[in-house]
Amino acid sequence: MSNLSTNYLGLTLSGPIIASAGPLTGRLDSLCELEDAGASAVVLPSLFEEEVVAEEMSLHAALEQGTDSFAEAQDFFPPSELGDVGPDRHLRLVEEAKRALSIPVIASVNATRPGSWSRYAALMADAGADAIELNIYAVEADPTRSAADVEARFQDVVGEVRAAVSVPLAVKLSPYLSSLAGFAAGVVAAGADGLVLFNRFYAPDIDLESLTVQPRVELSTSHELWLPLRWLAILRPQLPGTSLAATSGVHTVADVAKALLVGADVACTTSAVLRHGPDHVSTLLDGLTAWLEQNEYESVDQLRGSMSAAGVADPSAFERGNYIRALSSYQVQPY
Repeated sequence: MSNLSTNYLGLTLSGPIIASAGPLTGRLDSLCELEDAGASAVVLPSLFEEEVVAEEMSLHAALEQGTDSFAEAQDFFPPSELGDVGPDRHLRLVEEAKRALSIPVIASVNATRPGSWSRYAALMADAGADAIELNIYAVEADPTRSAADVEARFQDVVGEVRAAVSVPLAVKLSPYLSSLAGFAAGVVAAGADGLVLFNRFYAPDIDLESLTVQPRVELSTSHELWLPLRWLAILRPQLPGTSLAATSGVHTVADVAKALLVGADVACTTSAVLRHGPDHVSTLLDGLTAWLEQNEYESVDQLRGSMSAAGVADPSAFERGNYIRALSSYQVQPY
């Protein structure tokens, strides 16, 4: 039987499929189901700084109620579960997951202010997280900030977090960068042990009845894997010592095999397990094992990167050449 084990962020994993951040990784029961199905690691839901601050401010406002009343009226204070305030809920999930699981637990942090990234990352590491994933999700709408300013700020964040924690550090990148290869190299130079490609940006919609801006969440499809495949193939030979993870569009055995072929160490999935349940991880692993044996691969290591930009006959297939060939090959169908 082919060897599915792999290494990601310096962690030895039983297989190349990770359950990435989502509703199922936020509950202890489904975390256990994911482990039983063969997930080799889990990424817990992101700690968003805005939510943490809002909870802390809400608690402060609640505790201020009745402060102008008589001492006898102290029972005006509303009941509060202090353990659910601020980052405590996320820290408790890390601790509970570590007690319940034997696979690595990766904590995700998404902050906005200088200092907050390193503070929350350190708290997660102290709670027992095996690694930290920095979830860079920012819509840069300030016209006074240049692309260089934005990229420099995030590279500084990575450096600050690297100085604050000793556990492995991954950075989940946005595809919307002016020079992705340069930024990726800068993030690694700042201290990242791995890169996750890519963060999935959710765009708002307009409700024509209420004329309001509405959030929209659509589960991914396999077509969304095309963008990560391109950049995994390009970055693999450029960053040979860096762990690379594919995410967004990992649904089928073919998706996992393609991600590994272009150089991913692991394939992360959320939408697929939401659609099909935690047991879908087992389906993917069984299918991958069969595919490897059918194609005479002895291990994931043997497969990895064999079709990266350094492994194919024509590297331009991952760059501008693909654009030209795609347009010229399209056949117009009769109406």
